[in-house]
Amino acid sequence: MNLAPKQIVDRAGGTPPLLFLLDEILHGTNSHDRRIGAEAILRGLVARGAIGLVTTHDLTLAEIPGVLQQASRNVHFTDATDSGGLDFDYKLKPGIAQTSNGLAILAMLGID
Repeated sequence: MNLAPKQIVDRAGGTPPLLFLLDEILHGTNSHDRRIGAEAILRGLVARGAIGLVTTHDLTLAEIPGVLQQASRNVHFTDATDSGGLDFDYKLKPGIAQTSNGLAILAMLGID
């Protein structure tokens, strides 16, 4: 189901708790507005007892767990590039990813 952020927050607060899965939250907005808006949405969900997962490539959103304290944390997958492409281990590890694969993907596509 694809719902607007307000609809998701409005559905939170019931029993059982709402489980949310948000991929690239507020994509298409500028990074400043995305950071502020994503934090507001997540504050609303956490305040209503919802639990869930947010995926993003926007590193500014990795600051939000510091604001939400015990209610959230950063985790990441490790990736590796080789001559055949990009591989992920699909094992969640604590913290923010320490590698970047965007430039490696461009190089694989022949873009310098």
